[in-house]
Amino acid sequence: MDQLDETARGKVADELAGLLADTYTLYLKTHNYHWNVTGPMFPALHTMFEVQYLELRDAVDVIAERIRAIGRPAPGTSRAFAALTSIKEEDAVPEALEMVRDLVAGHETVAGTARDVVSTAIAGGDVATADLATRRVDIHEKTAWMLRATAD
Repeated sequence: MDQLDETARGKVADELAGLLADTYTLYLKTHNYHWNVTGPMFPALHTMFEVQYLELRDAVDVIAERIRAIGRPAPGTSRAFAALTSIKEEDAVPEALEMVRDLVAGHETVAGTARDVVSTAIAGGDVATADLATRRVDIHEKTAWMLRATAD
């Protein structure tokens, strides 16, 4: 059974660290919006955001454990996530539909990050990471579609 070589491990772990940071930052943003959404769409959005942040919460554990499985430490501090993420944090409390649009952009960004992980994993022969990241692309694209349909 072939093992991943050290170079592949490092590249894949670095890409996964970015995916972890993006996922965790999107989790925080979605949870924040869940707490702070208001307006006539409150019941539906409050519930939708909860389903989404719970899925993201579970995903960060899976991603971090994959980093550990390939022999690298997983980043786990807000400072590390802030340095690695490509998700823009929101300091204000936007209107409900702006929250939805912002989450669409966030999910599209994370899908792109996950696609990069797939490419790096395939190049390094890491089929398990490629599979994990492919599933993440599917989840983020579907969530972005559902959010876009809500905002239309």
